[in-house]
Amino acid sequence: MADDRVPMTPEGLAALKAQLTEKKAEIMRLAKAIGEAAEEGDLKENAEYHAAREKQGMVKAQVDDIEYQIAHAEVIDTSQMTGESVAFGAWVVLEDIDKGEEVTYRIVGKSEADVNRGLISVTSPMARAMIKREPGDEVKVQTPGGLRTYEVVEVRWTAD
Repeated sequence: MADDRVPMTPEGLAALKAQLTEKKAEIMRLAKAIGEAAEEGDLKENAEYHAAREKQGMVKAQVDDIEYQIAHAEVIDTSQMTGESVAFGAWVVLEDIDKGEEVTYRIVGKSEADVNRGLISVTSPMARAMIKREPGDEVKVQTPGGLRTYEVVEVRWTAD
């Protein structure tokens, strides 16, 4: 089913795989803690046992989600991409018209997004407004603080 695709960069896929390894190791540690807590006797009043079981359930759900994303990953390698038009994987330099400040964002998959690192989801309003734009184009985005206007300054396909 086409809607099941999860677009991501190669870096995003690698990060998910590393996260999966960490989560599986955490499940093993929790299983050991559950076993140790169970050895302490009456499980009805064993807070450590119940806390570890609850945590194990949450981590298992995270593992399931990560495995789903990996299984449905549509890895888009931007290393061979060129052109001036904004698309998935591009680094985009924008100038905030009102403030005169420049910001740089990379358009990535939802699971990779981290606005503090300049990584925005392809499904975000900002990314959707930028798609198919080119240097010199204006981009208007509705934000919680009101309508913001940016100018696309540069589109590039590498981090530098």
